[in-house]
This record gives sequence, C-alpha cells and structure tokens, in this order.
Amino acid sequence: MARTCLSKGDSVAVTEPLVRSVDNGTSRRRPRSAFKTGTPARRHRNPFDDVLEQLDRAAAVLKPDPDALAPLRHPRRQAIVSIPVKMDDGHLRVFEGYRVLYDTSRGPGKGGIRYHQDVDLEEVKALAAWMAWKCAIVNIPFGGAKGGVAVDPLKLSEGELERLTRRYVSEIFELIGPAIDIPAPDVGTSPRVMAWVMDTFSMKRGYVEPGVVTGKPIALGGSSGRVEATGRGLLFITRETLRKVGATLEGSRVAVQGFGNVGSNAATLLHAVGAKVVAVSDVSGALHAPGGLDMPSVLSYYRENHHLQGYPDAALIDNDTLLRLPVDVLLPAAMDGQITASNAAEIQAKVVIEGANGPTTADADEILARHGVRVVPDILANAGGVVVSYFEWVQDRYGFFWAESDVNQRLEDSMVQAFDAVWAASVRHGVDLRTAAYTVAVERILEARRLRGLYA
Repeated sequence: MARTCLSKGDSVAVTEPLVRSVDNGTSRRRPRSAFKTGTPARRHRNPFDDVLEQLDRAAAVLKPDPDALAPLRHPRRQAIVSIPVKMDDGHLRVFEGYRVLYDTSRGPGKGGIRYHQDVDLEEVKALAAWMAWKCAIVNIPFGGAKGGVAVDPLKLSEGELERLTRRYVSEIFELIGPAIDIPAPDVGTSPRVMAWVMDTFSMKRGYVEPGVVTGKPIALGGSSGRVEATGRGLLFITRETLRKVGATLEGSRVAVQGFGNVGSNAATLLHAVGAKVVAVSDVSGALHAPGGLDMPSVLSYYRENHHLQGYPDAALIDNDTLLRLPVDVLLPAAMDGQITASNAAEIQAKVVIEGANGPTTADADEILARHGVRVVPDILANAGGVVVSYFEWVQDRYGFFWAESDVNQRLEDSMVQAFDAVWAASVRHGVDLRTAAYTVAVERILEARRLRGLYA
C-alpha cells in the first residue's frame, strides 16, 4: 500500500524521513553506518546536499539563468511505499521502499533498485539525480531515477526476496514503465530480481513487457554484454585517462577496491589487456601481489569460496592499506565514502577512477587535487552499465537483438565520446574533471528544458 506520494510536480520540499525499523515496527532516525570494509566510516551527511553542491559548481562555470536551474534542485516525483511481506516463519514484516523520478527533460527516468539496510529517501534522491547527470554525460535519451528498499537482502531467503520484490513492484506499478521510468539492478539486486520485476509488471499489465526493466537474464530480453558493461566501461575510461597523461594500460599497476560485479569484471578485463592488477578486495580483506595477481585464478577462487580471504598466492592486507598502495590507478568499486579527508593525503595513485557511486568525499577531492592525483568521477567512469541498459531497452522495444561484439563496440564508442566531451570541458573551462562532468550534464539537461519550454 502506498503510504505517501510526496510530489508529482517540478518542485517539492521534503523533510528528513523517519525510517521504520523492520525488526520492531518502531520509527527512529537511522544513522548511516559504514560499509564494513575496514575503511573509515562514511560522514553523517545528507547525500542530497552533495547534489546541490554539484549543481552550484556547474552553475559557477555555466552561469545559467537561476530560474532555469531551479527545477534541477528538486526531484520531479518522490514516492515512499510500505511493503508487507510474509516471512518464511509465518510472521509479517513491513519494509519501507522508495522510488524517485528526478528529471525527464531528455527522456523517461532510468535508475536501479537498491536493496540495502541503509537505504533512505535522501540517498535515493541523490542517486536519482546522479543518474540524470550520468545519462546526460553519455548522451542517451533518459532522465534520472532510482529506487530502493531498506533491507539486508543477505538475511532473506530466496522466497522472501521474491515476495518482497513482487510486492514492491506492485506498490510502484503505476510509476514505472518502458516510457515512464525503467529500473535496473543496483547494490543488493541482480538479474534474477529483475526477472521478478518484469514478470510482476507483465502480469499486472496482462501482456509481456520486457522493456520495463533492464539488466534482465538474456532469456527474458536481456542484452549480451550487460553483466560486464560497467567494468568494461571502466576499462575504456582508464585507458583513455592514461593516454591523456602519457601512459598506457599495459604494465600499469592497478588496485581495485571491491569485488562485486563491477570490481571483479573491471579487474579481470584490465588484467586481460595487460594491466598489472596488484590488489583486489572484498569484505573479507584485500589481496596484494606486487608482481600482479593472476585474475582468472583469483576469480575462480572467489566463485568457489565466495570470499577472497585464504587465496594462497597473495598476501592478505586490509582495505585501508589497499587504498594507500603505490599504484598508477586506484579503482574504488565498493561503496560510497571510502576516500575521505582522513586518508586522502596518503593516496599514492596517480589516477583515481571511480567505479562506485560517490567513493570520494568532497573534502577528499580537494586534498587529492592538491597532491596532483587526477580523479575521473563516477558519473562518467561507471556509466557503462546505463549505456548498455539503454541498448537493452532499445533491443527490447524493437524485438531485435545485437551480437555481443556489436554491444561492446557501441559501448566503447559511447564511453570514448563521453570522456572526450568531459576532458574538452575541463580544458575549456579550466576545471577538474568532476566539475567538467557536471557542466556537460547540466548544460545538456538545461538545453533540453529550454527547447521543450515549461508546460503550465
């Protein structure tokens, strides 16, 4: 049952929500805990404040009409839903879910569904805004959206996870669709979960609608190359960045924090083209081999054991140490807030390529810049996933599917064009790559709004 739909307009003021405890049904303020990787705790900061700061940074460069910029400070629509689920032991638990549609100036909303115990409305708002910027940077005809449920999916059985997903989709059914808002996987969700999303939506519609969601299994209309897309996009961005600073991928020393879908694929693909992946990590710790890890062997061990700890051919270090290794490229692909003011001065990498969303705090950004570390921001670096999600959506709409080689080539073209646009903006405006990425995104969104005008 939908408890609240806060806004359907272009402007809304929202107070910080009370987040329901799913254990006892009481309401309380939930602190944002640290992701348990051994890194410093994330700041107790509203992530949407970062979005507004980013807009201010872009505005300082672009100097747009303040009235034109004002709508981008507010999500178009925010929904909070209650999700009652019958648990395996027979009792009922009520979870809280969210779906935010941020901007549709350039097309329908696009953004993942996140299952994590720390999900709240402010985080989802920020993630939806970043999706709007990301889609504009890679120049695909989508706006930004995001969804999530405050739940630890690792504590649910498969049946509980399926019931949770289907009830969540039922609650947001009228808010999503292939021409409205297209979900995708995110932290804590998977192609299997996306299959349940598609099936639930299709059953309620009365016909099969594969284009309602991307990141599906290939047998249900998914795209070849989608699983590896974010990692492959990181490969292309890393290659282009190193070229700009006079280096090459072959022989470059790379440390990858995080070994989920993004980190593991990025590390494996970088290894395959000759980069020396000297460290990788997951929640159990980090592996370090100064001469380079045998990534196929590491990946095989991880798939068999579900963690990296105990891998025999590397030293076990902690995640803090991984971040401080003397490498050419540091690729944080875990959770947000990993590079902070407390550790940024010790980062020895020449280049940071952000595989995760928001892994570098604003104050850490300033410290890295002072130390000459070039940072390629998340909204450019990890956009490969949404690019291939767009390709999947196109293929679903046409009912015609491409070979994986075609998908990968189109992905490379899109990522290189996006990188070139951001690099050119950085040179033209004399700003860092993060600010340049914001200016490219905001400028494209404002141009779409200008051309469309204001419906009244």
